[in-house]
Amino acid sequence: MFDIQNYASFLIAILIFQLVPGPGTIAILNATAKNGLGAGFGAVLGTLFGDFIFMVAAVLGLAAVMQANPLLFEALQWFGAAYLAWIGIQLLRTRCADQADETEQRRTGWVYFRQACAVSLTNPKVILFFVAFFPLFLRADASGGTLVAMMAHVTLLSFLYQAGLVLVGNAVALRLKAFPFARRLATRLAGIALIGFGFKLAASNR
Repeated sequence: MFDIQNYASFLIAILIFQLVPGPGTIAILNATAKNGLGAGFGAVLGTLFGDFIFMVAAVLGLAAVMQANPLLFEALQWFGAAYLAWIGIQLLRTRCADQADETEQRRTGWVYFRQACAVSLTNPKVILFFVAFFPLFLRADASGGTLVAMMAHVTLLSFLYQAGLVLVGNAVALRLKAFPFARRLATRLAGIALIGFGFKLAASNR
């Protein structure tokens, strides 16, 4: 669909990545827990904006590579599969440390938008992720429209998931702190899933 290869796997992979707690997730949960829905949605928009900038940069680079050097693009696909597996291994090795409670004064959603956007833009792994992720679901002759459709899918699914976090943010934040075992289990399962995706996509791109 939309000329995206392994479309179902593409959707599932996006959801898995969203379920892995990262700096953006923490920023959204903290904003919601401390200052309510407005702050939470401000953080969501900030995270999405930062990710969108990295997606545009990644897509522009990939479009140039696809047109100029199909062999290099194939190498990127193999790199992407290996990178997914590497992320999964890192998740299996991650320790989920408890975070101390923090008090914070009342702030607007705009403040949290800027904070979340800064969190996204200062994470160099984000652009590496998109450069590695997108080629796994593309043909070397894919059109620019396919890249735009992929960006739209990532943005929409990310928004839906993160908006859900905001709506139940306080409860989620409290439960994550109260049940560290649940965080560890979710992280381990996500790691196993990503390793499996890496092998599956590598096999399908042969």
